[in-house]
Amino acid sequence: MMLGVSRAIAVVLAVVMLIIGIGVGMVVTPYVTPPPTPTIKTVTETRTVTVGASVETVTVAGETKTIVSTTTITMPGTAAGGLSGEVPIGALLPLSGPLGQFGENDKVAVEFAVAEINEFLEKIGAGWRLKLYVEDTETKPEVALEKLMSLHAKGVKFVVGPMASGEVLKLKEYADSNKILVISQSSTAPVLGIAGDYIYRFVPPDDAQGVIGPKFAKMVGATHIIIVHLANTWGDGLAAVVERTAKDLGINVVSKIRIPEAGTDYSAEVASLVSEVEKLVGQGIPLEKIMVQLITYGEAVTFFHSAVNYDILWKVKWFGSDGTARHAELVKDKIAAEFSSKVRFVSPIAMEVKTPVTQKVLAEIQRKLGREPEPYAYNSYDAVWVIALSLLAANKYDADAVIAAMPKILEHYYGASGPIMLNEAGDRLPETYVLTEVVSVAGAYEWRDTGYYKVATGELSWS
Repeated sequence: MMLGVSRAIAVVLAVVMLIIGIGVGMVVTPYVTPPPTPTIKTVTETRTVTVGASVETVTVAGETKTIVSTTTITMPGTAAGGLSGEVPIGALLPLSGPLGQFGENDKVAVEFAVAEINEFLEKIGAGWRLKLYVEDTETKPEVALEKLMSLHAKGVKFVVGPMASGEVLKLKEYADSNKILVISQSSTAPVLGIAGDYIYRFVPPDDAQGVIGPKFAKMVGATHIIIVHLANTWGDGLAAVVERTAKDLGINVVSKIRIPEAGTDYSAEVASLVSEVEKLVGQGIPLEKIMVQLITYGEAVTFFHSAVNYDILWKVKWFGSDGTARHAELVKDKIAAEFSSKVRFVSPIAMEVKTPVTQKVLAEIQRKLGREPEPYAYNSYDAVWVIALSLLAANKYDADAVIAAMPKILEHYYGASGPIMLNEAGDRLPETYVLTEVVSVAGAYEWRDTGYYKVATGELSWS
């Protein structure tokens, strides 16, 4: 049994090297030399799995009877028969809500990956193809769980997404109980770093990101930080790391202001922020010594629409998070863009290693949406490829078998986001974060990278 698995993985590793290349500066164009065709049986053994049941008690002719109704699904392929036909894979993406534009980018990336994979599977003579199901989570945890259950009812056992940590936390118990492999491209809350579960994250957790804001404050001479953050799993977790790091660095965390997700008006919260800044000024703290760290998604646009009305908020320093980095609305909305540019609102995000595959995915997203995506789109693309290659190695539609194959696949995989190294909890190991901000160029606004943070050395540079 182990010998068969080893041979299957060896074949797939050969395929991986042909697709993406290995080594420094080496990328091989797909399909130049067709890889050996793996032996994949097309005999299908179907199974039915109960996914729900209802119990009803009825009385007929004076006799009480209990009727149990169940719903079953047919699973694709089996361990005995191998993979065949349409093999389902799901994508839980926020196509609406505060992360809507990120979700649109990732949808294009996922669809592009599936198209490439199916073309590849055809070339090697495989008897199966990926069938993609995309669901909109609306950036809402309860909707994410509902949509995962819907995907599971279709037989889906492998899912890319969701993006937000609150969404991932909400569906985690269901995914673990039903052995559904979930690979999030952007969930970073430290609380989700759990070994041995079915949640994997192709992005570093916020233990790494959270130290950057306070270090930035130290570098620019700020002595006091006010943290404004979303009242959700991600916002609370990142704010906690920021507060802990700031205290370690001798920086005074004045207050933490929690704000609701997807708010349509933050005037009251902005007024509270202004009150905190005015208190510090009254204590003799210069404005240039005060920094506001804003931890939101697209809510930053609405927040800035109120902030622009207070002259005092144009004079403090501002720092963001990966939820605002390269967000399209922050350059499209003129009010938010001008404010971000004038105050130099800096946001960090885990940096992708740019490869020829990166450029290919970038070109596809620009062709369809006319914009450059956030790095999470590349993580989404890679997640689909890693699942597909692991399925090819395992040769059965089983999450445990795919999880067992993934480490060896990842040793040699070098895709759109570069190499992917995971820790014991299944989260990506951090390397470098890019600092990006909105700048004015020829009367328009665009995101421009102006600094870097290297995790291994703790070195922070900013122009």
